[in-house]
Amino acid sequence: MKRTFINTSIFSLGFFVFALLISGPIYGQKGKELKVMAYNIHHANPPSKPDLIDVEAIAKVINSSKPDLVALQEVDVNTKRSGVNLNQAKELASLTGMNFYFEPSMPYQGGGYGNAILSKFPIDKQFFHQLITEEKSEPRAILTVEVTLPGNQKLKFASTHLDFKSDAITALQAEDIVSYFKNDQIPVIIAGDFNAISASDAIQLLDKNFDRTCQGECPPTIPVNNPDKAIDFIFYRAHKDFVVKHHEVIVERYASDHLPVFAILSY
Repeated sequence: MKRTFINTSIFSLGFFVFALLISGPIYGQKGKELKVMAYNIHHANPPSKPDLIDVEAIAKVINSSKPDLVALQEVDVNTKRSGVNLNQAKELASLTGMNFYFEPSMPYQGGGYGNAILSKFPIDKQFFHQLITEEKSEPRAILTVEVTLPGNQKLKFASTHLDFKSDAITALQAEDIVSYFKNDQIPVIIAGDFNAISASDAIQLLDKNFDRTCQGECPPTIPVNNPDKAIDFIFYRAHKDFVVKHHEVIVERYASDHLPVFAILSY
């Protein structure tokens, strides 16, 4: 009887361990990774070739890092400049195998111009918010999608591009962003071209309300040749811990006039 009980216990334990192995990691016990990119694509116009639109070059940069979520700025959709039949957001989604959301910040040359989001995950919800600006300034906006990550974690991911002519307006737009997300009860990631350095009022305000994937003086993102200033960032706010595992400015000098920012967070 005693030997039978021991054998039964060993069998039960072995079956339990086997079940764990085939079921994969248990959420909460092993962190999952989220790969995020911020990229001002300069309407897919390589600075060295002013008359060329090269969407494939932008897609190649994105595909090289295999991100889960991408915040794009300066995206053309059906404009005379880039091609009246070219929807850059849709084309980039096709070339990267991702879902997309585009909403124009402003009409431009018969089409639209603004921010876009690429997502490896299905987009559950999407939101558009026009940011505060001053009269005769270029309209600015923030796009947001809500997705469900592995482990059933809901997340809001946003792409934005702030004003570059006035530090005061840029700071007001940062304040607008803080207010816009203040009541969200799920994690938020905001990525983009903020047209402001770490010491600016705009970034300091965002730093008080979000975490950044880089601290202090982050690696520079402009100009592409001999970069000396960081204005492209990834911010996050998590009600459960996010841990930054990696932050990188990708050195790719052909496709755009900005270097893309790439980060890996675990959750």
